[in-house]
Amino acid sequence: MGPLKPNLIELIVGLIAFCLVFAVLAKVLLPRIEKTLAEREEATEGTLERAEVVRREAQRIRAEYQAELSAARHEASQIRQAAQEEGVALLAAVRAEGQTAREEMIAAATVQLKADRVIVEAELREDVLGLATELAGRVMGEPITDLDRARVVADEFFAEEESVAKS
Repeated sequence: MGPLKPNLIELIVGLIAFCLVFAVLAKVLLPRIEKTLAEREEATEGTLERAEVVRREAQRIRAEYQAELSAARHEASQIRQAAQEEGVALLAAVRAEGQTAREEMIAAATVQLKADRVIVEAELREDVLGLATELAGRVMGEPITDLDRARVVADEFFAEEESVAKS
């Protein structure tokens, strides 16, 4: 018996044992392995499909967010522009009001200055007339009592001075 001529009984027992092990593996173990592999493949496929669905949903939400963000930026720009225009209009109104108040104050001050000048000129003329009459009385050695005549002379003097100053 050698390797080329095996013992027939051992060969038959080995073949029967091989067939029994093969049958048990084919009937019991291989279906379980195939079922487990199918479940894993299905889980993997399902995970990929779910991931794809989640990715699409995330893209949709991102697109909505970008659209809302763009709209909000546009609205903020419009609000800034409206506020700037309102500020410019308000500033122009305040400036116009200030200009009007300034002009009114200048006009009132001009009127007041003219009135004060007339009053001061009248007081100054009276003082000058009094001093001139007193000085003339001292020069002549007797007091001058004709105040009407002195007033006419002083008015002529002041009129002459004003005409010289104007020309």
